[in-house]
Amino acid sequence: MGKECIVIHGNGTLCGEVKIAGAKNSALKLMAASILGCGESIIKNVPDISDIKLMSEVLSRLGATVRREDHELAIDTTDVDSFSTPYELVSKMRASISVLGPLIGRFGQARVAMPGGCQIGARKIDMHLVSLQALGVQFDVDHGTLIATTPHGLHGAQVMLEFPSVGATENMLMAAVVAEGSTLIENAAREPEIVDLCDMLCQMGARIEGAGESNIEVEGVALSDLGPCVHTTVGDRIEAGTFLAGGALTGGPVTVQRIDPSYLRMSVLKMRAMGCDVTTGEDYLTVMRTGPLKPTDIQTLPHPGFPTDLQAQFMLLATLADGISVITENVFENRFMFASELMRMGADITLEDHHAIIRGVEGLQGAPVSSTDLRAGAALVLAGIVAEGYTTVYDIKHIDRGYEDYAGKLRSLGADVVRQAVD
Repeated sequence: MGKECIVIHGNGTLCGEVKIAGAKNSALKLMAASILGCGESIIKNVPDISDIKLMSEVLSRLGATVRREDHELAIDTTDVDSFSTPYELVSKMRASISVLGPLIGRFGQARVAMPGGCQIGARKIDMHLVSLQALGVQFDVDHGTLIATTPHGLHGAQVMLEFPSVGATENMLMAAVVAEGSTLIENAAREPEIVDLCDMLCQMGARIEGAGESNIEVEGVALSDLGPCVHTTVGDRIEAGTFLAGGALTGGPVTVQRIDPSYLRMSVLKMRAMGCDVTTGEDYLTVMRTGPLKPTDIQTLPHPGFPTDLQAQFMLLATLADGISVITENVFENRFMFASELMRMGADITLEDHHAIIRGVEGLQGAPVSSTDLRAGAALVLAGIVAEGYTTVYDIKHIDRGYEDYAGKLRSLGADVVRQAVD
C-alpha cells in the first residue's frame, strides 16, 4: 500500500457509540510472553494494527507460527529455535525490546537489536538492563545489538526500579518467572497492561503476586512448568480516552464500550474539571458537554497518574478552553512536538522546558499537518473535526500503529473523515 493521508472536513460532530479494541500496549507484550509457553497460545481481542503485524513477523523469524483469525491470534512457539531478532523489524518498534526477557527466560541468552518507534523521547533501556543484571544476566553491545548471556543461570533478586518503567517491569517479570528462587520488584509499574501480562503469565503456570501494586513478588518455576494458554486482552484505555476526548471536544454524547472505567479515573477527573459530564458503567463510559470547556492544569505521571499517551488529546481540549491551562510533561521529553502542528491550526501555545502554557482560542482553522507520533496524529484528526474548513493529516503510519480503523470509527460517530492516497 502506498502512502496515505487523512482528510477531514470540519463539521464539529462526534456522537454515538464506539467499541474499543484490545490494548495495543498489552497485546504486544502478551505476544512476547508466548515464547515462554512451548506450544500454541491463543490471545483474543487483539487489535488489527501495524504494530501487531510487526510483532507477528518478529515471532515468525524466531521460529513461531502465527495465525490470525479476526481479532484472535494463535501463536505456536513449539519450534522457536532462535534467540536473535532481526534489526530490520525490531528497529521499527520500541515494543520489540519486550522479547528480551522471554528469550532470556527460554534460552538463557538473547540477541536483540536496539528498539525504534516514535520519536517522542530517548526511552533509554538502562533500567531494563540493570534489573535483568540483578537476575544474573550479562550484557554486551555489538554494532547496535544487545547480546545477553546467563553464564551462571537466572536467580531471584530484590530490585528497586528508579522509575516505575512499564517496559523494565515487563522484561523483568518475563525473566523472573523462570529464575531460581524469589524475586521482588519494588517501585514496579502499576498500569493495567502490567496486570494483564501477569494474568497471562499466571495462566501459563507462573507464580506472581502483587500485580497492579508497587511491589510485585515472583516465585520462580522451571521453564518446563510453563505452558501455553488462552487469554483475552484487556480493552485499550488510550483508544477509549482518545474517543472520550473527541466527545468532550464536540459535546457528544460519545460512549466508549468494552473498557474498564477504572483504567481512566484520572482522565475522567480532568474531563469533569474541564466542564464535561462523564457517566460510567461496568464496561463503558459516556461523555457529553453543554457548557464551555474550562481550563485546567495537567501533569503526566505513571499510572494511576495522568497518562502521557493522552497528553496531546487534552492539549487539544485546553486549546479551545476559556482561559489558560498548563500541561507538564514528566515522562517523554519530546512529546511537545505536537504543539507546533496544533499551532499551525491557530492554537496559542508557549513551550517552556517541559511545560506547555495553552491560552484558549475561539476556534481552529483547517491546515496541512503531520503526525509527529502515534497519539499526536490521533489528536490532529480530532482537531480537524472541529476546525473550520479542511485539514489534511500526513504521516498517518503513526496512527495505524495503534488505532484500528480510526477513520472508520470516527465516521460512525458522524465525522467527515476519509483516507486518501498521497500523490
